[in-house]
Amino acid sequence: MLSVVKRSGVTEPFSREKVVTGVRRACQGRPVEEDALQQLAHQVEEAIRSSGVAELPSHEVGLAILGPLRELDEVAYLRFASVYRAYSSVEDFEKEIVDLRAAREIPQDGERLDVECGG
Repeated sequence: MLSVVKRSGVTEPFSREKVVTGVRRACQGRPVEEDALQQLAHQVEEAIRSSGVAELPSHEVGLAILGPLRELDEVAYLRFASVYRAYSSVEDFEKEIVDLRAAREIPQDGERLDVECGG
């Protein structure tokens, strides 16, 4: 059985529903379907299980959520990341937005997109 160690030190079974609940909060008001939330939680669970560890800190669950959530909805990703990473300033958001924009310009397969420039 997969277990999560919370910050308080309490260990509890991994809950896909807790992942969905946390991500649903970040997606509030966004055009994200319930099926997409369930799929994201499944991806997170599979990623954690494939790591081969039976017990992991809750922090690692948060890290496993960030990647798929970034792909699903960038605004929800920023919301989740701001809480998860405890952003304390506008600059924290600005840096994350710059990183998101940079990631858009480099496709996952490593080829660069042709970016149209005005001039």
